Amino acid sequence: MSVLIGFCEHCGVPFQYCLLHNGFNDSAYAYCDKCPFSAVLNWSHTSELVGLELHQRIASRIEPFLRPCPCGGDFRAAADPKCPACGVALSAEKAASYIEPNAPATGIGWKWQRTWAGVYSIILDDKVVRDWWDEQAIRNIPDIKP
Repeated sequence: MSVLIGFCEHCGVPFQYCLLHNGFNDSAYAYCDKCPFSAVLNWSHTSELVGLELHQRIASRIEPFLRPCPCGGDFRAAADPKCPACGVALSAEKAASYIEPNAPATGIGWKWQRTWAGVYSIILDDKVVRDWWDEQAIRNIPDIKP
């Protein structure tokens, strides 16, 4: 996974980013509603228990099964990635201005999906948690044995 440089369209501050193709690694993702953290959820027994659909952003029904973000916010289905410097949500459309020039496949016709809800997710300044399940909430699913 390559680390590349993008910039915030609001404050102009550069940040490191990497794109994650969630179809290649059988994962889903969510963004924090308050900060730049991303949650990457890999295929597992837990993901099957909660009905996680892979290769895309989580559905809102998955939110109760995730732990709070390290910042205290929540990983939400509707949250978009936020600038690490100013905290404002980034535009997926405007992100094409740095994502496409940095992507080698652009030369053979690849185009950025221009949405934060597709198969690609973005990790900003290495702010990521993985398999961030709330084990207590999982144990409370009916018919789940402790």
